[in-house]
Amino acid sequence: MGGVSATADDNQSRLPDASIEDDDHVPFSAWLAVFGGVVGAFIAVLNIHITNASLKDIQGAMSATLQEGSFITTAYLTAEVVVIPMTGWLAMVFGLRRYTLINVALFILATFLCAIAWNLESMLVFRTFAGLTGGTLIPLAFTLILTLLPTSKQALGMGMFSLTATMAPTIGPTVGGYLTETFGWQAIFYLQIIPTSLMFLILWHSLEKSPKNLKLLKNGDWLGMLTMAIGLGAMIIILEEGERKDWLESDFILQGAILAITCLVIFVAIELKRANPFINLRLLGQRNFLMGNLVGIVLGLGLYGSVFILPMFLVQVHDYNAMQIGLVMMWVGLPQLVIVPVVLFLSKRCDMRILLAIGAVIFACSCLLNTHMTSGYASTNLIVPNMVRGLSIPFIMISLNVIATAEIDQDQIGSASGLLNVLRNLGGAIGIAGLATFLSMRQQFHSNYILESVSAYNPFTLERLQGFSEYYSQLGSGPILAQQQALQSIDAIARRESFVMAYNDCFYLMGVAFIISLGFIALMKKLPAPVA
Repeated sequence: MGGVSATADDNQSRLPDASIEDDDHVPFSAWLAVFGGVVGAFIAVLNIHITNASLKDIQGAMSATLQEGSFITTAYLTAEVVVIPMTGWLAMVFGLRRYTLINVALFILATFLCAIAWNLESMLVFRTFAGLTGGTLIPLAFTLILTLLPTSKQALGMGMFSLTATMAPTIGPTVGGYLTETFGWQAIFYLQIIPTSLMFLILWHSLEKSPKNLKLLKNGDWLGMLTMAIGLGAMIIILEEGERKDWLESDFILQGAILAITCLVIFVAIELKRANPFINLRLLGQRNFLMGNLVGIVLGLGLYGSVFILPMFLVQVHDYNAMQIGLVMMWVGLPQLVIVPVVLFLSKRCDMRILLAIGAVIFACSCLLNTHMTSGYASTNLIVPNMVRGLSIPFIMISLNVIATAEIDQDQIGSASGLLNVLRNLGGAIGIAGLATFLSMRQQFHSNYILESVSAYNPFTLERLQGFSEYYSQLGSGPILAQQQALQSIDAIARRESFVMAYNDCFYLMGVAFIISLGFIALMKKLPAPVA
């Protein structure tokens, strides 16, 4: 179980005869369906980042505090992570076409409701609704690629899919910032309705009817689904809120951690024991799939971590707005449009493990390029590291997905899709939470080190204090006030520099993680022949 199609006959009923007789021929309807699925995955990821760019405006409109407003993002992410592993089984129960179209329609409705939300409570309900429906679009796109395309064309499909995971975070802040400043925060939701409606029409026209199997509901793995939903939901909440609540010092986080661990342990035990689990964890026993998921977790850390850390640096050090941040981050996305065809060309002639390793090394180098930032680093200084990072992502995404799924049986595609996507998302959530904590710890470390050098006996400190005092005196401050303002300026500089060094440390940590991932890549088996 755990796949989108239970039998080869079901698979054959969905695919035109030509695609079975000729492995290289793909009918236009299949490409159209894959394109529609990729658009859906793009919008599902965009929904998070375009909303984050406008979060302050939404909080203000809802009269919410910063902590309350953070749950607008947490609600979507929690629902998304919970539904991703269940998507393969639910598609098999209700039929791929029916389940996909229903979720797209409901996502359009949820997006519209978010735009007209009247208070924080309604927004949280609608964002949860959007996460439950939008979260299905990511694994469904992955599934469409693996079921509608022959092996020889799947790398091309993975190239399209890889752009959804990287272009959406790249353009999200820019689009969100522009729409919010020009038309108001509601526009970020109204805009998404247009491409999602187009996607619905594309899938309605191109997806073949597939049989439903409602009998599976009778013997459904309900306890497994319940424990997984509670466990993953609790994990995402504690990862999102842990830093703000000082982690295990908070009873809320401690109790949530106990609940998450308990439920996930029970979930794993159930899935390994059942003959027909709703998601087949035994797939992790396949070496390439296991190693692929481990690399995917590192990818989630680097991909989402860099999108989290760099905007924070630009806001804290340079006070950039969403539009300015987007103009810096777009340099991650633009090179991918050029490098994807190159990776597809090389995939026909090279060992996919080599391409994956090249991607990991390039990503690590891009992070290490960010380890020498200063307070003077601004948009122009970040173009090269961002372009290098953008060049690496297609190497990783395309190669990783092909290697991990090459030996997966058709009836296990749903489980494979769910596991790959949820573990990558969890890697991102764990990475962001870990980087936020690491950033705080390193800032305190560097701050203490810097303050040790700031002393009344240090001639350089005295010179700077004297200079600031004279500056503020010229602005009209009295001697005592000018001295206080000078001390505050010295403190602000020390804090700023400590944060800059902490951001450098975060990029160093991400670079090291990708170097470590080379060990997982070395353990992968070589595919029997070029698959692209």
